[in-house]
Amino acid sequence: MAALENMGFVANMVSLVLYFSAVMLLDIPTAANTLTNFMGSTYLLTLIGAYISDTYLSRLTLGSGGVRGALPALGGDQFDQKDPKEAKALASYFNRLLLCVTIGAAIGVTGIVWVSTKNNWYWGFFISTVAAFVGFGFLAIETISKEEHIAHTNQFRFLDKAAIACEVSNPAPGTVCSVTQVEEVKILIRMMPIVGSTILMNTCLAQLQTFSVIQGNFMDRQLGSIMVPAPSIPIIPLVFMSILIPIYDLVFVPFARKITHHPSGITQLQRVGVGLVLSAISMTVAGFVEVKRKSQFHKDPLKPTSLFWLSFQYGIFGIADMFTLVGLLEFFYKEAPAGMRSLSTSLTGLSLSFGYFLSSVLVDVVNAATKRKTKSKQGWIYGLNLNDNNLELFYWFLAILSCINFMIYLSLASWYKYKSEDPDTKPKPNALHGTPLIKNEGTQGNEAYNNEAASSDQAEDGKE
Repeated sequence: MAALENMGFVANMVSLVLYFSAVMLLDIPTAANTLTNFMGSTYLLTLIGAYISDTYLSRLTLGSGGVRGALPALGGDQFDQKDPKEAKALASYFNRLLLCVTIGAAIGVTGIVWVSTKNNWYWGFFISTVAAFVGFGFLAIETISKEEHIAHTNQFRFLDKAAIACEVSNPAPGTVCSVTQVEEVKILIRMMPIVGSTILMNTCLAQLQTFSVIQGNFMDRQLGSIMVPAPSIPIIPLVFMSILIPIYDLVFVPFARKITHHPSGITQLQRVGVGLVLSAISMTVAGFVEVKRKSQFHKDPLKPTSLFWLSFQYGIFGIADMFTLVGLLEFFYKEAPAGMRSLSTSLTGLSLSFGYFLSSVLVDVVNAATKRKTKSKQGWIYGLNLNDNNLELFYWFLAILSCINFMIYLSLASWYKYKSEDPDTKPKPNALHGTPLIKNEGTQGNEAYNNEAASSDQAEDGKE
């Protein structure tokens, strides 16, 4: 399902910028911003799809936005995290999910892009639609829904007031929250800074799907007797990732487990950190490649730089994506309550959405800020001729922002407490089965209330 749905999605994602510039005749920054705004809106829909999935459909949901929110959670639901063997299998599942996505993307950027650019654009859209519908058919075959109760934690204790019952023994529905409900809010609050720290990385990703594709159109695309479409250049890192992901899963993870004793080899937030560093390196390399491309153009316009120089920035970012995307999916899935896992994993889509929107904002802001200091008086990126632009400066600007963002991420990651790390995560009698945290009737009343809740819990456990 992941491969089929991603096949057409990625093919359109990397080729639409050329459609906007070559067919619709938009200038370079407008074409790039049109695509990033479109992608941002698409990924934002994952939140809606995930909410519908968790609340109404129990993982059976349609549309690209819904699938991207529900699919990771649906696959993860097949594993029991309390079983050590299945916990390891769950970690491998997210790696294999990325492998399927990578294979689908590889087919999309070669086969579908070739059809779109060599024949007619509408054929590419048609093939993408058919592949997505076939994938939706596979998605509709099964579903698993689990419920769980979450124990009380110490972080954000001011929110515990929502679970305090005052005076009456049986408060009206909606007036007092259960501990589980309060803890769900705490989990979302803890996750949001992590989501925010990955937005800039996705802004860097947007450049590879817009400006880097336009770069490719100004380079030598000849490979033997074949003229390679610029949107097909991601095939190089995709092939590399298809080889690297199994090696990572089958070799590195088992080796790291022996040292760290962690089911995933390294923690999810460590994986994200590696990805953030590599994304900064990718933007740095992209700037140098653009300098080389322009230098060669001014030296000899008839002998442009080979398209395959772009594979360096694509390859580095591909590895970054392998670490960050899988790390985030596994992190959001494991940390989220069972009933919110689709919504939680869709936070990766939220990060992507904001990253694309931020790209559009930065292009406009940077152009406005650099107008007076460029010869063209139009900023670093303008017009239809990339050779007159200062794209390398924009890449390096993003690299600097990425380094600053990584420093902020380190403090956020050290602040974050995993569910298993909180000292107050042991289940308490008054923290189970949806009971309020405290009954505000004095010390004796609280003790009697807790004992009553404990007896009720034991009776219910006996029934189960």
